[in-house]
Order: sequence, then structure tokens, then C-alpha cells
Amino acid sequence: MAYENFIPQIWSEAINRDLERRCVFVEDCNRQYEGDVKKAGDTVRILGVGQPTITTTTAKAISLSAAENVEDTSVAMPIRQISYYNYKIDDIDKRQAVGGVMDALKSETSARLASTMDAYVAALSVDALAVKYAANDVQITATNVLAQIDVALEKLYENDVDPGSGITVTLPPWVYTLFRQAYVSADTNNSGILKNGKVAMYGNAQIKMSNNVHKASTTYSIMVRTNQAIAFANPMNHIEAYRPEGGFSDAVKGFVLYDAKIVRPKEMIIMNVKK
Repeated sequence: MAYENFIPQIWSEAINRDLERRCVFVEDCNRQYEGDVKKAGDTVRILGVGQPTITTTTAKAISLSAAENVEDTSVAMPIRQISYYNYKIDDIDKRQAVGGVMDALKSETSARLASTMDAYVAALSVDALAVKYAANDVQITATNVLAQIDVALEKLYENDVDPGSGITVTLPPWVYTLFRQAYVSADTNNSGILKNGKVAMYGNAQIKMSNNVHKASTTYSIMVRTNQAIAFANPMNHIEAYRPEGGFSDAVKGFVLYDAKIVRPKEMIIMNVKK
């Protein structure tokens, strides 16, 4: 049968690479824990440490009190999200012989998977751990957009976030349009920064644009964060070809396994904005 000539390893690798290229929110997550996940349902426990007390004195003789216990912290991230696909291809051999058809299918599959995973990460903006910029929605205009971004960045800095630690602001298209109107130095002609939604640098922050910025009714939740604020794992990507019963065409099915978790809430500010 034609599907016996299908090479899933090659296509899986291609989808993985294309996913990396297309993801916007996922790209700015901490992914160091992926190697600890083997299957769906696994839980990654992310360990952290508290801050020790620093004591300052002018005394020449220092008398130490009992050593304190520095509380450790841990966050559990279950890996439970599975996004899958299943579609017919009339004849895999024929489609592979026709230039561009299989590449187009891989590209469309990757685009849909990347968008699904990105939207999942973006939706963490409504998580209970997410720190809000303000109690109420802020109406964004070309007049105030830069000032509002500045205040959000200021709130990050007040949390002891290093300005040079890699900060990303991901805007929906309409806010980015206002940003461009206000910040004429935004240079989208520089091909070196046109990657995974990145469209400009503003001070110490990279500005990105995505249609997956979380929206509830008329409220858009903009993430301003470091790449350590959210942990993300995508440990598994499976694909296979098969011959469905009751038909005469080949088919391709597959899935990706992933999950995400806010692990450093002090390194992320959520701007709830409206038009």
C-alpha cells in the first residue's frame, strides 16, 4: 500500500522545526524541563528556593544567631494537553510525487498546531497566579500606548526583574498598530528581528505581535514577561500514515503532547486592555 512508503520520522522532524519557527508565545517560555517528560500524564515538579535574610551591622564583633531555614518552593506542571489531527490523503505516493503538495500539508498542520499551543500559553494570562497591571481594563490609544507599556515594565522592575533579563511584550495587531503610530522608530524592515512574531525593540523589551493574545469579550490580556515566567514542555510529537477502513484513500494522523505553567509570577505583568 502507498502509506507503507510514508516516513513519519522525517515528517515529524519537519513539523517540529516548523512549530519552533511559527510559535510566538511558546518561544519565550522556559523549556528546560522537556527532557524530564516521557508520556502524557507525567508531572514535572519545578523546584525553587526562597530568599535568605541579609543582615547589616556596624559592630566589629558579629554574633550569629541560629541559622535560618530558607523555605524552598516547588510548582507542579502536569503534562496533559494533547492536540491531534486526522485527515485523508488520496494517495501518499502520488502526493509525494507532486512537488509541493506534501510540504503544503505539513506547513498547514504545523501552523494549526503552533497556533493551538500558542493560544494555550496566552490563556495563562487569566490564571490566578498572573499579576494584573490594573484592577480595570485600560483603554489603549496611540497617545497613551507607550506610557502604558512603560508602567507595565516599571512594575516588572519593581519586582527586582533585571531590565537585561530578556523581556517580551506581545501585542494584538490593533495595539501594535497604535504602538507603531506612537513609536516611529519601530523598524520592521530589519529582517534580523522579523522572527516568530518579533517586530520591534522598545527600550529593553522586544515587542511581538500575535493574533493569539487572549481575548474575553472586549478585553485583551497582554503579557509583559521574562522568558523564565512560564515553563513549557512539548516532549512528544507523533505522526503515522494508515489506510482507513471503508475507503480507498490513505490518511495521516498524529498528535503533539504539551503543557505550560506560570512558575515565576513576579516576572510577568498582565495588561488588560480594550479599544
